[in-house]
Amino acid sequence: MHAGGHRLARWFAPLLLAAGLVVGGVVEIRPAHADDRITELSKTLTTSSSDKARMSAVVSLARLHDRAAMKPLVGALHDPNPQIRALAATALGQLGHKAALPALKTAADSDTDANVRKRSKEAAIAVAKTNTLPDPFPTAAVQAPQARKYGGRAGFGRQAHAVENHPDLFVLIKSTADDSPGKSDKIARKMHGDILRQTLTASFKSTPMVTTTASDAQRWGLDPRHLDLSVTKLDVGQAGQFVEVEAQLRLAISDDNGKMLSFMSGGAKIQVPKRTFNPKYLPSLRKEVLESAMRGMFAKLLTQLRDKTQS
Repeated sequence: MHAGGHRLARWFAPLLLAAGLVVGGVVEIRPAHADDRITELSKTLTTSSSDKARMSAVVSLARLHDRAAMKPLVGALHDPNPQIRALAATALGQLGHKAALPALKTAADSDTDANVRKRSKEAAIAVAKTNTLPDPFPTAAVQAPQARKYGGRAGFGRQAHAVENHPDLFVLIKSTADDSPGKSDKIARKMHGDILRQTLTASFKSTPMVTTTASDAQRWGLDPRHLDLSVTKLDVGQAGQFVEVEAQLRLAISDDNGKMLSFMSGGAKIQVPKRTFNPKYLPSLRKEVLESAMRGMFAKLLTQLRDKTQS
């Protein structure tokens, strides 16, 4: 994490602790303006390009101690900034609503950042205890049938063993392309496709339970999942006093025989004040918004891959 992220974390962490969220035995009193405030903070989380603003929104949502704040906090588990995802997980743990448990478990298993996985696991355990639910992370050994190369149920190893620290998903990035409408030339479109590939590859490399290596897949008996990723929109426009750069992505998941299994989509926006906007920075802004869109989709992608390998 860069130095700015650490400074933001140090600045906002005391605010989250100062929220004094208490689970159970508390009468929830909702001010008349609570819904409007939650709507405003939710919009900040989904539209602001400022890490500081989004962190502040997470902290403010946590301090409301309102059930209606749970949905935007769950959404913040997919924020491009791992510090914000970690704060959102902690806030959900303190709110203690069991409806957040599935999202916390997914983040604990699949997030690309170790601290987010840790905070999500702690939060999921806290939510389970608050609601007198079973431990969401049982430690019992799991047995599976004998392994074989690319056989049986796709994606997961079949060799009988206790739970070990090895990959259980084999993913191949088949294609990445910029198919958005517009006048971008071939060089720019290739660059945009390369940005997506590099971002997705880096995310997979930072996820221990995913491999993109055939030898690992053969060792653990994993069937491949093929990914085709494309840009469907990459626009620059104006929104009030801001210049807005928006990206929309579409991702297709298929099996080794070319059978399409599922699709998913996602996007991101970056806003720059018009008074400070300089067109020469557009390539950098496009790169940033493409990376943000891909990272924002990543946790959902892992969930989709696991769902499809278990079906």
